[in-house]
Amino acid sequence: MPIPSIFNHRRWKYYWRYLRGHTPWETGRTPVEVIEFINAHPPGRAIDLGCGTGTNALTLARRGWEVVGIDFVTHAVRRARKRAGAKGLTATFVQDDIARPNNLHGRFDYALDIGCLFALRDHERECYAANLACLLKPGAWYMLCAWLPWMKNGKPCGISSDAVQRLLGDCFTRYRVAVGEEKGHAMAWYWYRRKE
Repeated sequence: MPIPSIFNHRRWKYYWRYLRGHTPWETGRTPVEVIEFINAHPPGRAIDLGCGTGTNALTLARRGWEVVGIDFVTHAVRRARKRAGAKGLTATFVQDDIARPNNLHGRFDYALDIGCLFALRDHERECYAANLACLLKPGAWYMLCAWLPWMKNGKPCGISSDAVQRLLGDCFTRYRVAVGEEKGHAMAWYWYRRKE
């Protein structure tokens, strides 16, 4: 793990929450948006960015995808590997930084991010977007679920649709945005495709 990540207070909060078993974002259910995508596309190579304990990666694996899940929380990655083994599914889970991955190889046909990009700092978002463009094949799909901007404990949280477009617009084409609500907060699903 890079030295700056070791001293990142926000990251330690996630470690602590996984250790305590207090992870409300871990629903154990794959969102309908992801199921619809899987139903409409043939299996390929997928990456789950911020995979947590592997719910969505394992859904993809069950449907024939070759899947890599990545998360910076070691405890989450261990649980994902254990779940895959218990279900007899083949998936690779990597402990790494999604903004600056060091342990990923090859290129992917599909990337999924449910709740990670919006939690990154601005400079991490820039790194994330640059690395995402390198990880995906031309024509590959990227789906993002992110909270829209709001204030949490007096601090800004979330990411605007315009900010997402600024990050991705050079290398990706936006196909669709669907705005909704999650736990009382406005959120959006985005469908992007890597430019040829």
